[in-house]
Amino acid sequence: MQLEKFQYDNKIVRNFGIATVLWGIIGMTVGLLVAFQLFTPEANLGNQYTTFGRIRPLHTNAVIFAFVGNGIFMGVYYSLQRLLKARMFSDVLSKIHFWGWQLIIVSAAITLPLGFTTSHEYAELEWPIDIAITLIWVVFGVNMFGTIIKRRERHMYVAIWFYIATFVTVAVLHIVNSAQLPISAFKSYYLYAGVQDALVQWWYGHNAVAFFLTTPYLGMMYYFLPKMANRPVYSYKLSILHFWSLIFIYIWAGPHHLLYSSLPGWAQSLGVAFSIMLIAPSWGGMINGLLTLRGAWDKVRDDAVLKFMVVGITAYGMATFEGPLLSLKQVNAIGHFTDWIVAHVHVGALGWNGFLTFAILYWLVPRLYQTEIFSKKLIAFHFWIGTLGILFYAIPMYLAGFAQGLMLKEFTQEGLLKYPAFLQTTIEIIPMYIFRAVGGAMYLAGVIVMTYNLIKTMSKGKLLANEPAEALPLEPVFVPHAGEKTWHRSLERRPMAFMVLSVIVILIGGMVEMMPTFIISSNVPTIASVKPYSPLELQGRDIYIREGCVGCHSQMVRPFRSETERYGDYSKAGEFVYDHPFLWGSKRTGPDLHRTGGKYSDAWHFNHMLDPTTMSPGSIMPAYPWLIDQKLDTTTTISKINAMRSLGVPYAENYEKIANRDLNTQASNISENLKKDNIKIKNDREIIAVIAYLQRLGTDIKVVSNK
Repeated sequence: MQLEKFQYDNKIVRNFGIATVLWGIIGMTVGLLVAFQLFTPEANLGNQYTTFGRIRPLHTNAVIFAFVGNGIFMGVYYSLQRLLKARMFSDVLSKIHFWGWQLIIVSAAITLPLGFTTSHEYAELEWPIDIAITLIWVVFGVNMFGTIIKRRERHMYVAIWFYIATFVTVAVLHIVNSAQLPISAFKSYYLYAGVQDALVQWWYGHNAVAFFLTTPYLGMMYYFLPKMANRPVYSYKLSILHFWSLIFIYIWAGPHHLLYSSLPGWAQSLGVAFSIMLIAPSWGGMINGLLTLRGAWDKVRDDAVLKFMVVGITAYGMATFEGPLLSLKQVNAIGHFTDWIVAHVHVGALGWNGFLTFAILYWLVPRLYQTEIFSKKLIAFHFWIGTLGILFYAIPMYLAGFAQGLMLKEFTQEGLLKYPAFLQTTIEIIPMYIFRAVGGAMYLAGVIVMTYNLIKTMSKGKLLANEPAEALPLEPVFVPHAGEKTWHRSLERRPMAFMVLSVIVILIGGMVEMMPTFIISSNVPTIASVKPYSPLELQGRDIYIREGCVGCHSQMVRPFRSETERYGDYSKAGEFVYDHPFLWGSKRTGPDLHRTGGKYSDAWHFNHMLDPTTMSPGSIMPAYPWLIDQKLDTTTTISKINAMRSLGVPYAENYEKIANRDLNTQASNISENLKKDNIKIKNDREIIAVIAYLQRLGTDIKVVSNK
């Protein structure tokens, strides 16, 4: 049989590589600014577009979808062609994918600082961008499966299994979590509310980490590590067990983000059980990676690129041990809502995703440009400064998390809270925030050094845009295959069947957890006294979302004495039935706000937003003077009331026609209250709506307090 000649497309790999580095620097620089804001609130640069609440999601989106996303596509486009012995299915689709993805990132960089956000963690982008993501993801899928279909290698290597699972699962996650009702070009409400919305979000949020930050990188580990070490993968059987158990178990673990919340207990227990089981496949993958280096550890000593891989895989092992640890209720009770979670996330992001990406870039660029790396010493420098950066980042955050989690639970011998004011615990950990910023700066410095090294490498070589290759044509299906002795070998030769089976495996967990919550009413008991938000409160809630307040404040009082003493009665599932979206939060940089309604005067809230330090000396919250200056847009009230009614919120028929009348009445009352405290402000300012929303929180049920 005659060899067929063809060419690999290296230009698309190079383009995604450049985008990876560029967005990495931008995303990490924004992250460094965010880190500074936590101990120097003035670092918000004095305007509403660069406050912590608005640019924190910009940082997470830039690092996850721009830096890691482009890194995924770089690795997939390079390895897929060589594993299948075929050029990508369509050069046109490759270009559409590349430029479409970059435009999505640019649109995120514009809209998030402007306050256009859905508030869902890792899914903050509004509905037009969600549609664009869907279309570009389909382009990627068509290109990938088109390449698989026209392949010259019948067997699908393990890396491709992970790429297939990534494509199908991210598609399912994105579509389900993006179910929204648009009310304008950049505003929408989630179809789900309260408990159901929380479950969907963390089913998505946890599995976005699983199937965007983990499975594609495992696929790249299985391809690039053996290439770098010049060793075969340690165990084919372990890779099979690793893959199927990982994608089946991972999808169940989302509820461990909602322990002690208003989520039904059975769903929480399922999340805990599957999180514990997740240790086995995760560590199976880590062990398979590290044991691939058997007999090659002498290379690790001398090769900084392999050092990046080893530390990255080890960081994956640490993060995937810590995740199940944090899902234990006793541990979660201390760690949740604290900087322990921030440390945990960044060990994975900086160590696993970051270091693997750097290793692949260092390995790929010289090959694409047919030259040697410019400086091995600079690679070594990058490795050590990056490793130190991770340590300077993670260790202080662990200490901050432990300290704050324990301080918030501490009582005196007399049975009183030792630290009744949340701010007391925040001030205690500010030095740790400074160390975290130092670690982030070190890590970013390493990336800048890498960028210089790669640019110098590119400049002394020449891009091999179309790499010549040759391979035998694909053998007919009916020809027996000597290695096809098992069901899995057979499945590996049938990509569409493999894809369908992957979809079935990942759908099981999601359906078992979500369907009962949606169709069995007893999972979310209703409370008769819970009423829809007034028009002014609804507008205030949307401003609260726009400013990213949920990034620092939770609205979920857990059933602990330490929390009920500090905040008031614990939160009930029925209190959130009209919350589109839910705002339970995932990190407390400030106190919980679910019972803040009526706790302070209107004047207190006004002064606190104008200058937080006047009400809370030592506060690290930024000021929000623009809320006092900006006029509330009431032209959207009608569309918002109609949208909420469509979602099941029981506003009276035709209420939207008089909603602004009620809005003005309530706003005038708040304005009059402020006048009594010598605060003169018009009733049409945004601050009035925010005050109305804050004063409503937690007042639907009688609050039982021991204070």
